[in-house]
Amino acid sequence: MPQVDDPIPDDLDALKAAYLSERAARLAAEAMIAHLKLTIAKLNHAKYGPSAERSRKLLDQMELQLEELEAGATEDECAAEAIVAKAEQNGSLVASFTRKKPARAPLPAHLPRERVVIPAPSSCPCCQGKLVKLGEDITETLEVIPRQWKVIQTVREKFTCRGCEKITQPPAPFHPIARGRAGAHLLAMILYAKFANHLPLNRQSESYAREGIDLDVSTLADWVGACTVTLAPLVELIRHHVLAGARIHGDDTTVPVLAKGKTVTGRLWTYVRDDSPFGGPDPPAAVFFYSRDRSSAHPNQHLASYAGILQADAYAGFNDLYEPKRSPGPITEAACWAHGRRKFFVLADVGKSPLALEAVRRIDAIFAAERDLNGRLADERLTLRQTTLAPLVTALQDWMRAERARLSRHNDIAKAMDYMLKRWPAFTRFLDDGRICLTNNAAERALRCVAIGRKNWMFAGSDRGGERAAAIYTLIATAKLNDIDPEAWLADVLSRIADHPASRLDELSPWNWRKPIIKAVAA
Repeated sequence: MPQVDDPIPDDLDALKAAYLSERAARLAAEAMIAHLKLTIAKLNHAKYGPSAERSRKLLDQMELQLEELEAGATEDECAAEAIVAKAEQNGSLVASFTRKKPARAPLPAHLPRERVVIPAPSSCPCCQGKLVKLGEDITETLEVIPRQWKVIQTVREKFTCRGCEKITQPPAPFHPIARGRAGAHLLAMILYAKFANHLPLNRQSESYAREGIDLDVSTLADWVGACTVTLAPLVELIRHHVLAGARIHGDDTTVPVLAKGKTVTGRLWTYVRDDSPFGGPDPPAAVFFYSRDRSSAHPNQHLASYAGILQADAYAGFNDLYEPKRSPGPITEAACWAHGRRKFFVLADVGKSPLALEAVRRIDAIFAAERDLNGRLADERLTLRQTTLAPLVTALQDWMRAERARLSRHNDIAKAMDYMLKRWPAFTRFLDDGRICLTNNAAERALRCVAIGRKNWMFAGSDRGGERAAAIYTLIATAKLNDIDPEAWLADVLSRIADHPASRLDELSPWNWRKPIIKAVAA
């Protein structure tokens, strides 16, 4: 319980006044907490939506503010309880007050339970009579067992035949990595901590040393490199699966790369296949590529064999992909309405422009109508778009052309309108194809792990490091898209892939991995 440094009043009226003051402060804090919880719930619902340009940053700030308010309210409550306890000791009774908290959900049922029975008296404390058990009250406390390390000894016994004197011994087991002494679960933990939890290897090494396990950074780096080679066939399998999609999302982001005492700006590219918005049966997946710069040669190489629909921003490096004479065929461009809306949103938010506000309102109406169509089959979605969204899109185009005629070409609103009007066929292509989404948010969500990670590891150590990161990001992002635990999947794959037939590699893919687990549980 926290120390109370302020002097405690002696008279009852002063105690009541102090307590009422504390309670008023807590009630005000609780009201603010309730308001923040409601706002956070709304932002969580809409953080991937079209109206959430700054909601991720705002959400982080509000969650931090909520954390501080919750901690402050509990601290105030403890201090008030100390005042009440001291008043009771002095003989001045004050009515107790308990801060209302939401009903707590039961602890997860799948966790093992350990019963700790408090010894009961052997006889009645009052009359020393015999006690008969009436029932019991159980209080559950969530606890964690610290990480445990162990050494697994694989023993291969040798036998000799008394008749022919031939020696028989089971074959040596496969290791997750050649000549490695790390188990599959340890390797998966290291990979997941580095590329999903953004914990550099030097910090992992320090953490393990505090637990009595000396694993230097060079050893961990060797294991990461060996795992990348071992898992390369799965990365290639995911790449083929993504590029077999009729429609994919594409985007890129910066990644600092160490080069001769300085850092240069490299690029991580991602292409995401997700058919769930139009009810497609194929599983989602994401593939990453690394490059030293952002030239058009890289997307041309990544998508050299692709000839479907690409949803992306207006990056000029993609233009060669849309050429009619391209082999094996032109890629169909589908523009991102979130990028188009963002230009108006900034002007409405910063400049308070009435025209920008009106553009955002009209685009939001299109998003609201589209939201009800997500998950429906492509043909059904196309039919509904023609009846509900097409009039809104036509009205937006007419309004922008009318307003654009009155604006100077140097006006920021005019530039935002030109961005969409000059690419209008790409923006309206979703009205002719039910598979196309309004936004490229799927690719932007896939790249979020890179944006968060580079704040921790700050830069990739080399171009090889960037390529290695792209490979592991491919595996982890695809596992998340298929709603499976990436660390558990990586551990299982690393323990099996060495002696798994190459012809059945698809059995280890994230979208198929869950099926044997379900069968085992059912059995």
